Amino acid sequence: MLPDEKIMCHRTGFTMSCFDGVVKHKCQLWMHIEGKHPQTGHDFNHKGCADHFLPLLMIENSMIQRQTGAAVESFRNEMVKLNQQPRNSNAISYHSK
Repeated sequence: MLPDEKIMCHRTGFTMSCFDGVVKHKCQLWMHIEGKHPQTGHDFNHKGCADHFLPLLMIENSMIQRQTGAAVESFRNEMVKLNQQPRNSNAISYHSK
């Protein structure tokens, strides 16, 4: 799917259409994104300008960072719990007596 011929490219100061940029000049910003929409969860399969997708990708990135932070916090809480349990007396001691 190519861009509409009437849409002008903001990167060229609106002097060239996005269609010409993609077809004639092989615009590096024209891309295909496929996956799940981060806000709705619906399948997402679109072609468009990378600049157009930036807000969507930033939302996705924020979601992944929150999930990573939650996983690290959960791991930390488990380690704190394990460290608060009494140590096994049968454990090997490395201290000299």
